[in-house]
Amino acid sequence: MNSSISLLFDFPRYQMENTPLNNCFVYKSDNVWKNVSTEEYIELANNVSRSLLQLGINPGDKIAVITTNNQPKWHILDIGILQTGALNVPLYATLSEKDYAYILNHSDAKYCFVSDNDLFKKVTNVKDQTQLIGIYSFEELDNESGWESFLTIGKDEMSQSKVENLKSNVLPTDLATIIYTSGTTGTPKGVMLSHQNLVDNIYATADRLDLEGENKRVISYLPICHVFERAASYYYQYMGFEVYFAESIETLGDTIREVKPHFLAVVPRLLEKIFDKIVDKGSQLSGVKKKLFFWALSLGEQYKPYRKNGAWYHFKLGIAKKLIFSKWRQALGGELQFMLSGSAPLQDRLIRVFTAAGIPIFEGYGMTESSPGATLNDLRNNGLKIGTVGKPLKGVAIKIAEDGEILIKGHNVMQGYYKNGELTQETIQANYLHTGDIGKLDTDGFLTITDRKKEIFKTSGGKYIAPAVLESELKKSRFIEQVMVIGESQKMPAALIQVNFEFVQEWAKRKSYPVKGITTDQRLIDRIQKEIDTCNHGFGKWEQIKKFEITPDEWSVESGHLTPTLKMRRKIIKNKYQSLFDKIYAG
Repeated sequence: MNSSISLLFDFPRYQMENTPLNNCFVYKSDNVWKNVSTEEYIELANNVSRSLLQLGINPGDKIAVITTNNQPKWHILDIGILQTGALNVPLYATLSEKDYAYILNHSDAKYCFVSDNDLFKKVTNVKDQTQLIGIYSFEELDNESGWESFLTIGKDEMSQSKVENLKSNVLPTDLATIIYTSGTTGTPKGVMLSHQNLVDNIYATADRLDLEGENKRVISYLPICHVFERAASYYYQYMGFEVYFAESIETLGDTIREVKPHFLAVVPRLLEKIFDKIVDKGSQLSGVKKKLFFWALSLGEQYKPYRKNGAWYHFKLGIAKKLIFSKWRQALGGELQFMLSGSAPLQDRLIRVFTAAGIPIFEGYGMTESSPGATLNDLRNNGLKIGTVGKPLKGVAIKIAEDGEILIKGHNVMQGYYKNGELTQETIQANYLHTGDIGKLDTDGFLTITDRKKEIFKTSGGKYIAPAVLESELKKSRFIEQVMVIGESQKMPAALIQVNFEFVQEWAKRKSYPVKGITTDQRLIDRIQKEIDTCNHGFGKWEQIKKFEITPDEWSVESGHLTPTLKMRRKIIKNKYQSLFDKIYAG
């Protein structure tokens, strides 16, 4: 990385000096693509800084930002905030008013920016419970709280010299952001990250990713308030990539086909959905075409990197690529060079199949507290080992504690939890971040994640159960969309299952059998039992799923089952389906 980049607001300037873009950011408005150039990006960010100064913002002040969908204004505001020495506190749009009240108050936020009128109303409802001075919207509102009204405050460029002076006083070790964890358990915690935390981590990640060259296109669609997407956005700016914003995750497939991206950052649940849709289409084929599809799929599942399968395998794979996998590539835009997966464990099978298809998936590992990257796979120099999350990034050291917990040390370790010194001391000991994840390092330095320390539970018989491993295997079934393994302090492990509603409908149609009730239909229950029996063969008797119940509804972010990055909220799911839990363990 250029030595002049030491602060997050250096990225737009670096892009302007090296790869100025007309399409720095590209977004849809009224179904028409519109663009923001690098020059406009910087000018607007300076305007934001001047407006904030006029509002009385000082270095160290906190400004909250909430957006429903990713868009250029978030990034413009982000740089504008950081240039003043203030902190960007991003929040999820899916939080409740209660959560907004807590985080806005806990973070000491002085102003809050929202993307739309609905969010404006939600924040306004809790303003009296916070220290907020004002709320602004990216949309134009009837009052003076719209985006253009905000920019007008700083239109006079006379105060730009003060902005430049403030920029020169920001240090790499200064805090840049407080990111509140999505709260899979308990109260959200404010993770404090410095400019240096993020900048050094982006540099280390860029060193590991083999993606270079001008005119590369990427799509931004994961929640920008999550550190994974946010760090990716700074990486894109550093590399000079054109960033296209998806209108929603529901229309992502259309956006991919239209934009034809060269790179995608993904979370496992999304990749599983993409894969399921591909397999569903293959299942609808008939005759020779269907046989060829599943032959290619089976071949892909056997893939090993670095041509370890031998010449005959790769001869067959060449045929599969031409006849089948080429269509997969076209469905994903035809230009995709690779995908980067993070946030949660990914099935080995998906890595093998997509990599065999010519769309490598590089799995990495990290967390908000590690800024976010800690490890990453890389196809170069034998740096890819399927089933692992790769080797530590440059400047990161990893060791395994006696109880199996993964410990991280390096430039990426957070400064601590905001207003929670006790928890900070528990989490960072002797400069090592205690991740709460269980894993192992092999002799080549590759890290494998086995489970979450807090999620491993013991049955009443004293046997330990690692639910994530079981869940990953169970989700290979096309019948199972989501599954949560339960059984802490109970006599046996069991499962709560959300079926794949679309596939169940297709299965029922194929069998000419009307499913009379998702949760009670005996034939469907028997069919899912078959899937569980198949999965159970790979586990010890004490680990095997003995009972299950089907939940009636879809698990979603909106209903509280999942975090915005599609990870399960275990406590909430258990509470929602307490009656099913009781039914499983009754008697």
